[in-house]
Amino acid sequence: MPSAKADDGYRLWLRYELVNNSTLLSNYRNAVTSVYLPGTSPSLLAAKDELQMGLEGLLGKKVSFQNTLANAQLVVGTPASSSQIAALPLSNQLSKAGDEGFVIVSTTRSQKKIIAIAANTDIGVLYGVFHFLRLMQTQQNIQHLAVTSAPKTKYRLIDHWDNLNRTVERGYAGFSIWNWHTLPRYIDQRYIDYARANASIGINGVVVTNVNANALILTKEYLEKVAALANVFRPYGIKIYLTGRFSAPIEIGKLKTADPLNAEVRQWWKNKIDEIYTNIPDFGGFLIKANSEGQPGPQDYKRTHADGANMFAEALAPHKGIVMWRAFVYSNESPEDRLKQAYAEFKPLDGKFNNNVAIQVKNGPLDFQPREPFSPLFGAMPKTPLFIEYQLTQEYLGFSTHLVFMAPLFKEVLNADTYEKGKGSTVAKVLDGSLDGQALTGMAGVANIGNDINWTGHPFGQANWYTLGRLAWDHQLSSAQIANEWVRQTFGNSKPLVDTVEKMMLSSREAMVNYMTPLGLHHIMGYGHHYGPAPWFDKASRADWNPVYFHKADSIGIGFDRTANGTNYLSQYAPEVRKQFEDINTCPEEYLLWFHHVSWKHTMKSGRNLWEELCYRYYAGVDSVRVMQKEWNSLEKLVDKQRFNQVKMLLAVQEKEAVWWRNSCLLYFQTFSKMPIPPSYEKPDQTLEYYKNLNFPFAPGNGR
Repeated sequence: MPSAKADDGYRLWLRYELVNNSTLLSNYRNAVTSVYLPGTSPSLLAAKDELQMGLEGLLGKKVSFQNTLANAQLVVGTPASSSQIAALPLSNQLSKAGDEGFVIVSTTRSQKKIIAIAANTDIGVLYGVFHFLRLMQTQQNIQHLAVTSAPKTKYRLIDHWDNLNRTVERGYAGFSIWNWHTLPRYIDQRYIDYARANASIGINGVVVTNVNANALILTKEYLEKVAALANVFRPYGIKIYLTGRFSAPIEIGKLKTADPLNAEVRQWWKNKIDEIYTNIPDFGGFLIKANSEGQPGPQDYKRTHADGANMFAEALAPHKGIVMWRAFVYSNESPEDRLKQAYAEFKPLDGKFNNNVAIQVKNGPLDFQPREPFSPLFGAMPKTPLFIEYQLTQEYLGFSTHLVFMAPLFKEVLNADTYEKGKGSTVAKVLDGSLDGQALTGMAGVANIGNDINWTGHPFGQANWYTLGRLAWDHQLSSAQIANEWVRQTFGNSKPLVDTVEKMMLSSREAMVNYMTPLGLHHIMGYGHHYGPAPWFDKASRADWNPVYFHKADSIGIGFDRTANGTNYLSQYAPEVRKQFEDINTCPEEYLLWFHHVSWKHTMKSGRNLWEELCYRYYAGVDSVRVMQKEWNSLEKLVDKQRFNQVKMLLAVQEKEAVWWRNSCLLYFQTFSKMPIPPSYEKPDQTLEYYKNLNFPFAPGNGR
C-alpha cells in the first residue's frame, strides 16, 4: 500500500522509506548492525551523513557508528582512511576501481562477518555508499556482495541554461534554483540536496550558467557567489563550470577586441582565469557557445574554432581545467543544408585542438528532436576528444507536461555504429575513449531542473536526470534496468507497480515520436517556443527555422532528400552507414523522411502506402498515451495520492496535446497528399484553420 503521507517528490530517488518486506528487512537488519567509518574529510563526513539518513530510514532503527570492528558491520573507507580497509585483500579490485570507482564485498575480518565499501579516494567511498543504499532501496540481496564499479566516462555533467535573472532558457520547472541575489551568504538547503542527488548517480560536474552567456558571471561580485556554490558541491565530488562569453574582454574588460590571437586579449583571459582559480581552486573550466545563433566567437575575427578554444585551453591548462567547445553551429548566410554545417566547420580542425579541449556534440545533427540519427561528427574526429550533449529538458518533447522516458533515445544513439574503424565502432566507444584512445571523455545533459518542489515539473522528468547519471557512469546499462531502479527507489517495490510503470516508461518515447514526428519527420514544432505542432509555419526570419524547410511536403510526397540527389548530407557518414540510409528500400523507416523525399504512394513494409502509414503512426501515438492513462489509473492504490493525481492530470494534458498533434499534422499534410484519413479512425474534431489560428504568446521556456 502507498504511504499515507503525501509525497511532493522533493526527495527524488533518495526517499529511504522503510523496507516493507518483513523477511528482507530482517535480513538487512542482521547484515548491518553498525557502521565503522573513520575519517573526517568532507566527503567521508557526507558519506557518513548519507548512511545515517539512509540506513535509519530503510531499517527503521538507529544504526550506531563505532570505533572498533564488530560482527555484522558495514566497514567503509579507503586504505588511507581505514586500517581495516587497508588490511583487506582488495588491491586487485581497487586497481580496477580507479580514482572514482568503488568495491563492495561481503567478507570476513578477524572472524567477523562484514560488508566492506572500499575505494581509493574519499569520493569513491561516497559513490560506493550511494550504490549500497541503492541496492537496499531496490530490495536486492546483500548477503554475498562482490561489486567492482568504475565510471566509463571521466566528465559527467549537468549543463544548466540558467540566466542570472533566474529565468531558464527552455526551462519548464520553475525558475532557476540558483538565487544569485542571496548568494554567497545564504546557502539554500536545496543546493546541498541537489549535490546529493547528483553524487548519487555519479554526476561530477555542473555548468551553472546558460550557454547564451552573460559576462557578468566573470566579475568579482559573481565569482564570490559561484565560489559559495563550489564549496557546497566539493564534498560531493562535483566541480563547478561556467559558460564563457567570448566577448567578455570587451564587455567587462574594456578592451577594443576579443580576437583570440591578440596578445592583450589572451593576457586578459589568463588573468581572469587565474582570478577564478583564486576563488575556486578546483574550478572545472568553461563551456563555450561561439559563432552560433548570434553568439560572438573567433569567426568574428576570421579565426577558427580551434583558435578560440585553444586560447582558453592555454590559460586553463596550468590549473588542469578543460574547455568544452560546443559544435552546435550554423549560419544564416550559408545556403547549405543546416545539418551539414557542424561537420563542415569542425572536421577540418581534427587534431588542431589542445589536449584539454573537448568538442561537445549534440546527440543528433539538428537540435534535440524526438528522433534523430547520430551526429556524423561521432566517428569523424579520431584525433579530438568528443563529449555528447543530450537535452533532459523537453524543449521538443512536450515540455514538462508529457511523460517521455529518454533512456531509449540515449541508448539508440550510444548503440549506433559509426563504422569509423569497421563494424562495432559505436558512438559509446567514441565517448568512452576506447575507440580512439582518448583520455578526455564525457557526457553532458541540458538540465530539466528548476525550483518546482519536485525539481523537474513532471514527476517522471526526474527519471531522465537519473538516466543521464547512470548512463554516463555505465553506458552498458539497459533502459529497462535504469527504469526498474528508478521506479523502485521513487515509487516502491510492489511488483504490479514496478512492472506497470516500467512498461509505461519504456513505451513512452516511441509513443511521443509517433504522435509528433513519425517516420523521420523533424522540427515541425511551433515557432520560437516550440510548443505544439506548426508544420505550416513559413514566416521565420531565416529559412532553417521554418518547419516547411524540414518536411518539404508537396503534391508528390514528403521528406528531406539528403542523398547524393539532394543535399548530399549523407556523404558525411562512413560508407557503410551511407549505403544503408541512401537506399529508400534499406533506410530504416524511422529515419525515412529524414533522408528521403518519398512519394505519398510509396509502399511501406507494412503494405500500407506512405500516407496510410503516416496516419497509422499518428493514431498509434495517441492510442499509446490512452493506454498509459489506463495503466496509471490501475495504480491508484499503489501510489501516494499526491503524485498519483499529479501524473493523472498530466497524462490527461498529454492525451489532449497528442490528439492536437495528430489532427493538425494530418489535416495539414492531407492538403498535399489529397488522400483521405481512413474511415476506421476517429475524425479530427476541429478544422485545419482552427489549429493554424491557435496562438501561445506566453508559452514557457523562452527565458533569456
